[in-house]
Amino acid sequence: MTDEYLLVTDVEVHYRKSQALFGVSLAAPQTGLVAILGRNGAGKTTLMNAVTGVLKVSSGRILFDGADITNSSPENLARRGVGYVPQEANVFASLSVSENLKIGSSRTGALTDELVYEMFPRLKERYRQRAGTLSGGERKMLAIGRALVGDPKLLLLDEPTEGVWPDVVTEIGQRLADLARSICVVLVEQHVSLALTISDHVYVLERGRVALSGPSSVVSEDPDLYRLLAL
Repeated sequence: MTDEYLLVTDVEVHYRKSQALFGVSLAAPQTGLVAILGRNGAGKTTLMNAVTGVLKVSSGRILFDGADITNSSPENLARRGVGYVPQEANVFASLSVSENLKIGSSRTGALTDELVYEMFPRLKERYRQRAGTLSGGERKMLAIGRALVGDPKLLLLDEPTEGVWPDVVTEIGQRLADLARSICVVLVEQHVSLALTISDHVYVLERGRVALSGPSSVVSEDPDLYRLLAL
């Protein structure tokens, strides 16, 4: 890939004495969507946590917009423009939809609350509703909206459609594809057909290693994909 905005090079991560990632390398351009696929336990969430500073990298480097961000704190990364939506929807259950968005907002945010509501009309219908009473899909939308009002240049999402109704999966997927026209999006996703449809490039992990990578249109036709994902 060219125009590397996020560059992960030979990254290894350990959990105490156990190694979780083995020399993982990945690149993502300034705009576009990169998908990370793999079976449960393949190392997808570990990789996301390493990029976002939640886990320490044992060796290797992570560059973002030309700067070395290896083992930077999540707070520093947020200030640099890295947004992260973890697997568990990161919302304040006792606060309203509107209050959640205000907490996540940046003074120079590219997206206002109203633009988030345009992106996810369901949230506008429920802007006074407490986040804890939303459906699983609506909480995912709100978590994405909270990340976006922080004005990210790089948005990482871990399983944003997990446990979501099929019609909402399609809606979230389309919104992410729209976002990728203006920012860098890196997506861990279990809905393989969705990920291959909306992404430009894909990496498939197996046991903490990159087992397959390439343009999504090419990888989707590779017979190894079905073996690696047990489809």
